[in-house]
Amino acid sequence: MRLERVTPRNYEAALKLSVRDDQQDLVASVEHSLAEAYAYGDHAWPRLVYDDDRLVGFLMAFVDLPWRDPDDTDRRSGLWRLNIAGGEQGKGYGTFAVEAACAELRSRGTTACYVTYVPRDGGPEPFYRGLGFVRTGEVADGETVAVRTL
Repeated sequence: MRLERVTPRNYEAALKLSVRDDQQDLVASVEHSLAEAYAYGDHAWPRLVYDDDRLVGFLMAFVDLPWRDPDDTDRRSGLWRLNIAGGEQGKGYGTFAVEAACAELRSRGTTACYVTYVPRDGGPEPFYRGLGFVRTGEVADGETVAVRTL
């Protein structure tokens, strides 16, 4: 498994990535995420997840992003998006992607990795808890905020 940058050669394949139908309300599309990566270019770290030559997912981390508004002094880093293709879930790609993002953040001097997720049955909370994320007690735009110490 490996992460690769989004390039002119692979972005069209990235745009075709989709989670399962029952997860569509849990994560924004890759298309939406890439638009955010463009708008937040100084803070976004988008990557594609490959298994050999097969594209299986999309990950976007955020680095030193103002938490609530552009002038906020509370800056955080963490996982912004994780989209593993519907037919590829449960094979370790999500865990690999999260660990790779945490390693990248750690290499930049970050000591905590934040994530937000939709709190509902069938949501990703058990996945993130299994990777060491704990709830902070905060809610951001209706999503649960969790953090993992790096």
